[in-house]
Amino acid sequence: MKRVIIVIFSLFFLLKVDGLSQAPQQDVKGSKDHPLLTRMPDFYLGDYKEAEFSSFKFIGSDKKAVSIEGHKYYIQYNLNSGAAEPGELKIRINVQDALKKIGGKVVFDDDFNKVSTIVVQKDGKETWLEVRSYSKLYRLNIVEREIMKQEIVADANAMGNDINSTGHVAVYGILFDSGRAEIKPESDSAISQISILLKNNQSLNLYVVGHTDNVGTIDANMKLSKERADAVVTTLVTKYGITSTRLKSYGVASLTPVGSNDTEVGRAKNRRVELVKQ
Repeated sequence: MKRVIIVIFSLFFLLKVDGLSQAPQQDVKGSKDHPLLTRMPDFYLGDYKEAEFSSFKFIGSDKKAVSIEGHKYYIQYNLNSGAAEPGELKIRINVQDALKKIGGKVVFDDDFNKVSTIVVQKDGKETWLEVRSYSKLYRLNIVEREIMKQEIVADANAMGNDINSTGHVAVYGILFDSGRAEIKPESDSAISQISILLKNNQSLNLYVVGHTDNVGTIDANMKLSKERADAVVTTLVTKYGITSTRLKSYGVASLTPVGSNDTEVGRAKNRRVELVKQ
């Protein structure tokens, strides 16, 4: 009888321990998921750090490190004990797909090193995210930076004065999403002022020159800057009735910076459209 009781107790103890090992583990105190992402199933927060302002070097589209400053998060997810491993590739693809659904763009992905860089522009913020995935854990480094508000309002008279005195003027009110050449609707005010400038000065012909920062390859940015200049010319011609022969578009990528590409403030100054008198 004692032997039966001991066996039953032993079985109960083993089941109890096994049950505990399968229970979800607790998130580290003070941690939370980032608002843009839910966690993978069967993972818990094993490490978490947050800084109001810091920086992180992400790998950009040109495979070079780019330092991004802003609100920084470090989040590590660990697999619950006993849970099936999803595989590092599945983790990385899930993170990519989740961010793509809200407009994110994968700017770098490396299967060998199991790392991806994704950039999301949403709610007035540009969020850079690096995911490094392993068999039983994955790590996120995230930096949120405010998209710089346009403080300089384009004005036809002011642009005309600059062109008369220096031969060119930088226009910062023409906006594009990162890596794209479609003009955003909030650019209408700046472009309408360019049309007023041209209509008030019928003898004025302009080069429309696109500029970028140095994030990405020079070849990609050369193509992008030209496409952005093309888009401005097309809008002036089709929407505002400017004669096409008065405008010529060019792109110079990051070849003529007006600020340091080592800082966000400098990179923002370098992303511009310039009007140059022909």
